[in-house]
Parts: sequence; structure tokens; C-alpha cells
Amino acid sequence: MKGYKKYLYLLVGLALSLVLVGCGPQDDGEEKASGSKDSNKEYDLLVWEDQDKADGIEDAIAKFEEENDVKIKVVEKAYAKQIEDLRLDGPAGTGPDVLTMAGDQMGTAVTEGLLKDLNIGDDIQSIYTDEALLSQMVDGKLYGLPKAVETTVLYYNKELVSEEKLPETLDEWYELSKELTDGENFGLLALWDQIYYAQSVMGGYGGYIFGRDDNGAYDPTDIGLNNDGAIEAAEYMQKFYNDELFPTGIIGEQGINVLDSLFSEGKAAAVISGPWNLEPFAKAGIDYGVKALPKLPNGENMSAFVGVKSYNVSSFSKNQELAEKFVEFLTNEENSRTRYEVTKEVPAVKALADDPVVTESEAAAAVAEQSQYSELTPNIPEMNEVWTPVDAALQTIATGKATPKEALDQAVQTIKGQIEANHGGQ
Repeated sequence: MKGYKKYLYLLVGLALSLVLVGCGPQDDGEEKASGSKDSNKEYDLLVWEDQDKADGIEDAIAKFEEENDVKIKVVEKAYAKQIEDLRLDGPAGTGPDVLTMAGDQMGTAVTEGLLKDLNIGDDIQSIYTDEALLSQMVDGKLYGLPKAVETTVLYYNKELVSEEKLPETLDEWYELSKELTDGENFGLLALWDQIYYAQSVMGGYGGYIFGRDDNGAYDPTDIGLNNDGAIEAAEYMQKFYNDELFPTGIIGEQGINVLDSLFSEGKAAAVISGPWNLEPFAKAGIDYGVKALPKLPNGENMSAFVGVKSYNVSSFSKNQELAEKFVEFLTNEENSRTRYEVTKEVPAVKALADDPVVTESEAAAAVAEQSQYSELTPNIPEMNEVWTPVDAALQTIATGKATPKEALDQAVQTIKGQIEANHGGQ
């Protein structure tokens, strides 16, 4: 099983918008408060927005304040850490009414009682793509509305490889990398010692995190990280390391910095990365193109994780009805379009698929194509037990300290043990 893909064709529509979503690396910078009124005065809602994204909702806030005679205060925080902060600030009474978070954190947040389920009618729910909305569902209840999505894509340096000669398959990239790699310069680079990126290969060979039933529900007892397809994929990825086509520094915590630096310095012909690098690579002066990920040797398309960002209502909010109304307003078609124009983050609204403001982008086309072969990052609490063991296994594979089968078998055994210990075997 390659993951639940019943609704993924709808993501082609939502992805026809340029992406700068940050399910990827986050800037931990300082929090900044902003708002359309003086935030030193009393306010009706406190909103935690992602860093450097408050400008995207400024107009919507002004309209909502005027129409509802309320005041909203916005504080920018790295969105990946907002749930962590809510655990402390919520019970203390200093937390937000509305926050933004990653879809794969949903299951844990709901289990911990951090989020309020939303009473949103089917007419409103229907404006969003099905898969993006599904990321907000836990046990049949809705806990947020999607505001942005992402997939990984291929960046290539046009000065090092022309579009006419651009490899279409991973095998072709392997051969070109052998020609270009000299210890300082490289061909294709990828962070395949991390499951977030390695799943692009493993998924195409039939590996998967958790199986899913016909309704899209995850089965944490069905783990496909060490099936035959996953092992074959790991053996293929290992070739790039064994043949020294990747620099040694690309393995481990600093790997993402090495990858970004080499491409930004014009020393890598291509990298697999996320939309968060569109602006940084441009600022580095790289004339780059963006394409969907290349095909695998088995003829299948590379997979990718679909990340979803959402607006959610804190269960600790003293003004939950207003907060829910604001979330619905913030993610409607008009405000999603405006937010896209400012932030370039992909909205999850179906109707924006053919909007001229979002259809003339090379990156949008790449995401649109890639989304057809991609799947949601699992949002159940058991996913917390996956990241560390499987990343550790992939690193031992990359460094040649274990065979793919040995490493992945051990990872799955560890994952199952942790799920049993921390989630009652469910």
C-alpha cells in the first residue's frame, strides 16, 4: 500500500498556487506582535500566526474587527512550536484563542485536549480540498480549517543543467551526478537520511508509514517501513552515499544546512527541497527552475508528503464561538486569495485552482504535478514514535553501518514497542 490517495487528485487544484509553506525548516526568531489596532489595549481574540506571515491576514483582521465590533491581537510565532507553547500557556490563561499548526500534530493535540472541535457546516467544509480537510479530522470530528499545503519538489540550477537536458528519472540523475561530482561540486542532493525526504523514494516502491482503510483512517498496527518495497528503495538510495555522490556533511542534523548552502553557492546541480527555499535560493542569486520529482527506476513517480497548515481554536479560549467564526472567516475564498498574494502559501480552497493570480507559476505547476503522487503526513499520535527510530535507521544505512533490511527491521521493532508502551497498543 502506498497510502490513501482517493482524494489526491483534488490536490492538483489546490496546488496550482505558488508555495512558500513552512512544514519544513522553521526560523526560531523572536516573536513579533502586530495587529490593526493598538495591541496594548484590551482585545477580544489573541491569534498566534506563523512568523513573518501576519501581513497576509492584516486586511482580513481589519474587516472582521469592523464587522463584529471586536479587537484582535496577533503575535507571530514559529508555527511548528505553537502547540508546545499552548501546553503551558493555555492552562495558565495566557495562550491564544486561535493558533496555527501542522496537520501531523493534530492527533496528539486532540488527544491532549488542546483543541476545540469546530461546528462548521458541510457547505463551508466543501470549499476546501478533501485531503486537506481530512488532515483536520480526528475520529470524525473537525478541529481546524486548512490554510496552506506543500510538497517537496526538485530545484535545478539552470547554469549547471539546462531544461532541455534535464534528467527525467532518478537513474539519469545518478549518472549525471557521477559526471559532475568532484568533491566540491555535486549533481543531485537529497536528505535521504530523514524519512520526510526518503519517503519520496520509499513511497514510490511501496513503502509506507501506516496503512489506511477505505475511509482514510490510519492503522498504527500496519507499518510498511520494512516491507520489500521499502528495503529495495533504501538499497537504491544507499548507492548515492556509497558512490560518494553526496558529501559526508549532508548526513545528520546539519545536513539541511549543507544542502541549502551548496545549492545557494552554485555547487549543486539540483536538490530536493520544499517551497520554503523559493525565496532564499532566489536571494542567493541562483537562476533555478522548479519541477516535480523525477521518476524512479521502477517507472513509478516519486512520492512526497503533503503537509497541511491550519487555523485552530484553543480549548482554553474564553471566547470560542468568536474564535471559530474568525477561523471560518480567515480561511474563506476571498481572504485565502489575499493571503496567497502576500505570503505565497498555497491555499486549500478548490475555487482558487483556476484563479489567474495563482496559475502562472512554474513552482505551482510543479506542486500541482507532484501532488498527484503524494500523501498526507500521518496525523495520529502514534506518528510521534516514528520519526526518531526511522531517521536513525536511515542514517545507519547512509553511513554503511547496517544493511537496509537490518536497519529498517530494527526501526519497525522499535516503533512498535514505543507505540505499545505509549499508546496502549492502539
